[in-house]
Amino acid sequence: MPLFDHFHPPLSERRPWESFHATWCSALADHLNRDLLPASYIALEQVSPGASIEIDVGTYAEEAAEQAAGRNGGTATLPRTVWTPAAAPWSLPAVFPERFAVEIHATEGGRTLVGAIELASPGNKDRASKRRLFAAKCAAYLARGVGLVILDVVTSRHGNLHNELVQWMDWDSAYRLTDAVQLYSVAYRPLRREGSDQIETWPMPLTVGQPLPTVPLSLAADLCIAVDLEAAYLDACGRRRVDEVMS
Repeated sequence: MPLFDHFHPPLSERRPWESFHATWCSALADHLNRDLLPASYIALEQVSPGASIEIDVGTYAEEAAEQAAGRNGGTATLPRTVWTPAAAPWSLPAVFPERFAVEIHATEGGRTLVGAIELASPGNKDRASKRRLFAAKCAAYLARGVGLVILDVVTSRHGNLHNELVQWMDWDSAYRLTDAVQLYSVAYRPLRREGSDQIETWPMPLTVGQPLPTVPLSLAADLCIAVDLEAAYLDACGRRRVDEVMS
């Protein structure tokens, strides 16, 4: 199946990209767990459209009602002790980015993150601060020796997240993708060879209307798996009945 444009009509209106990205993450996790990962590994989708850290006023109202019920003959519950700090001297502007990803964990001896597939969203690209946050997150993966794949099929925002990572890591500009490459997948394999730290990198330009590639995902210095992006994409399109819109 060719790659469709999920960020402009007709798909953006009838099959919103947020739902499709969540489905694609689930399909990727299923593909990894069913077909690729050894028994001691597990793939888990991580989907968050943004931070959920609002003060929960409803919780306090519910607790007050429970306490009142206790006073009126119901079952009393102990009130929760809440500490209220002094007013903060500073309130800084913040950005809480969207996240659509699949994480791969080794499970022997406790769960350890070993690989990640990050699906770029428009929110990751819509301003410089968010692009830098995305690059910082990817750099943190690589610094921990975590294999990484960035998958960017966003057609509604410009800005190359791989190039942001190149700048963040202070790599030579020769490792940047050209301005003509707007959609892409890049796989990164951190390893140490003969006492030297390296990150092997596989950049693959993508095109709307063309199939998706198979990419390497590193789980350890001596273990890579071949992730068939096309198979997972086909599965996700089937789950969301994309063919009904595009036919």
